[in-house]
Amino acid sequence: MISLSLVIESFGFTWPICKRLVSEVEPLGFAGLFRSDHFTLPFPANPDVLDLIVSLTYLADHTQQVQLGSLVAPLSFRDPDMLARQAAALDDLSNGRMILGVGAGWMEREHIMFGYPLGDVSTRMTRLEEGLEVLTRLLHSAEPVTYTGQFYRLQEAVLRPLPHRPGGPPLLIGGSSPRRTLPLVARYADIWNAQQVTPEVFAERSAHLDELLRRVGRELRDVKRTVMAPVICGRNPAELEQRVSGLRRLLPNGAQLPLDALLDQLRVGFVNLIVGSPEQVVAQIRAFERVGCEELMVSWWPADDFAGLYLLAEQVLPQLAA
Repeated sequence: MISLSLVIESFGFTWPICKRLVSEVEPLGFAGLFRSDHFTLPFPANPDVLDLIVSLTYLADHTQQVQLGSLVAPLSFRDPDMLARQAAALDDLSNGRMILGVGAGWMEREHIMFGYPLGDVSTRMTRLEEGLEVLTRLLHSAEPVTYTGQFYRLQEAVLRPLPHRPGGPPLLIGGSSPRRTLPLVARYADIWNAQQVTPEVFAERSAHLDELLRRVGRELRDVKRTVMAPVICGRNPAELEQRVSGLRRLLPNGAQLPLDALLDQLRVGFVNLIVGSPEQVVAQIRAFERVGCEELMVSWWPADDFAGLYLLAEQVLPQLAA
């Protein structure tokens, strides 16, 4: 059975929204609550953004069952040694519910704004590979770690306290590139999160990951297969319009577009956009389930659309569980 989690986008995420969301997500029946990790939007607008680690600490301390984590923390501005310490502490605080999701980074505007070098794709992927090596060595070793790379250096580094869970939290890698990302998933990840893929492409990339896992001597079941996708659910056009009202404020010219034109524009930006009635949404999620997706992480915006969450909980989750 495929499970459903939420990924709360950073944009417009404030403490009042965070506290209400954390209090409600567990009773609603979602499997997890994850956070994206950004400072701002990719275009000229600057909404409020609550820090990833601070909000996950609150989540870890105010829930009992849901998984929590980053989806994903860019190693372009998160130091892997500090991230390892924070993730281990969050895993201990939550009694083993933390998932550490990492990626290469992509949004140029936030890096320019705060002075972090993003680099070209080759640079980002090299930095990600080094960061994964640092993370896994620190989290998996009780002995001092020494490492010298292009971006990171450790000299007899010791992570204390050691994570209560052996090896620390599961490591999730986000991305779908068959040439650069999937080989890193095969070597390092416990969870693969595919993004911007249709069910057909997901099946192709998952089969490629199977082959990569065989090459490095790992079992196919060693890596959980997940997808992140935006979901817009409404019982009728009026409810769909309510769901996209927050997006209209974020997208350039969004306020002027008719609903169908806005959805078409979103489909260009998000090739795996899931949209429609509860029954149509379930059918689109089932398409991912049929090709081996074990969990769908719903990219949720705006974060304060609680009516939309209630609709998913009341009319989509029960159908997925049936």
